[in-house]
Amino acid sequence: MSYLNDIFFGIYPYVAFLTFVLGSWIRFDREPYTWKAGSSQMLNSKGMRLWSNLFHVGIIMVLMGHFVGLLTPEFIYHVVISTADKQLLAMVSGGIFGLICLVGLVMLLKRRLTDDRVRATSSMSDILILVLLLVQLLLGLTTIVVSSQHMDGSVMVLLATWAQSIVTLQFSAAVQAIESVNIIYKLHVFFGITLFLVFPFTRLVHIISVPVWYLGRRYQVVRQR
Repeated sequence: MSYLNDIFFGIYPYVAFLTFVLGSWIRFDREPYTWKAGSSQMLNSKGMRLWSNLFHVGIIMVLMGHFVGLLTPEFIYHVVISTADKQLLAMVSGGIFGLICLVGLVMLLKRRLTDDRVRATSSMSDILILVLLLVQLLLGLTTIVVSSQHMDGSVMVLLATWAQSIVTLQFSAAVQAIESVNIIYKLHVFFGITLFLVFPFTRLVHIISVPVWYLGRRYQVVRQR
């Protein structure tokens, strides 16, 4: 089934990234008023601040950990930490912040599904993206259990090699590195790539919104009656 490995982990990442860039660009240019998170806090604010903060703190730390862990070359982090210790650090920190994120995400999803007012103003994509994030988060937490069975860091090296090879356009090295890893890791990677694919079509676009133009905008003109 190596051809599936080539498609899902060699070709699919580039398709997803191209869709991410072009889709976001087109949406921002053609539908700027849809570029928002669409907050529903004013409909029901009970517990919203706590759950939202838990989710956002957790997911930001998890994403930062993935970014640094996957894209930092081995010879650089070996200056301060070994491969095995890096895996242990990733498991502990990822587990803590993953659980924090999970609590917030589950409560936000429950709120969106069970609160009548919030549900009425939710689009299908709002619900689907939360479900997709939940699946991805559960897979990520499951990888911690799988990783505990091999604490030498070898699988972490393979996953990092895959990510770095994708970034540097080394197709063959990428698909070869990830081919032998456990299916749980592969599913986690697949759904992670899928999040990039659906990004331009969901509320996730607010992640890259930096309203710098506010600094140079004109004063608002208010006319007297």
